[in-house]
Amino acid sequence: MARYITITLTKSGVSCRARLLDEEAPGTCGAVWDALPQEADAFHAKYARNELYTLVPRISAAPHRENPTVTPIPGDVCLFDFEAWEIGNPAYGYAEGSAAQHDQGATDLAIFYGRNNLLINGDQGWVPGNVFATIEDGLADIAAACNALWIDGVRGETLAFARA
Repeated sequence: MARYITITLTKSGVSCRARLLDEEAPGTCGAVWDALPQEADAFHAKYARNELYTLVPRISAAPHRENPTVTPIPGDVCLFDFEAWEIGNPAYGYAEGSAAQHDQGATDLAIFYGRNNLLINGDQGWVPGNVFATIEDGLADIAAACNALWIDGVRGETLAFARA
């Protein structure tokens, strides 16, 4: 039986529903499911284009690579696992004391809402993400809200992931 999560922009009040890809990414799905709910500051990607993400304390049970991609499509929900040295660079602009600054590293939970994404970082090169869910309901609404955040800024917005 399929499992679902709800992804919400809390300040905007916009949600979508995503189906976990248990067959393609069983380890990642299990680790995320067990770690829910999660909510933290929302960030809009600088390089990957149509991506909104949040950084949470590291989900250490998540596999390093499972169902990976560097070219996510609209509706993909991805997990990125970062060691502290990969994400803690002050040049990235994350606030002191945020999950990005944690000694254990951080987990990036991301949604992709448009086309032509490419997961490359100028410091590290390719950054594959584990595709663990696909947005089945509410993609158009969440895409419009994400695009508005790109234009207007994300200050005060949080991204929440919960079991549906």
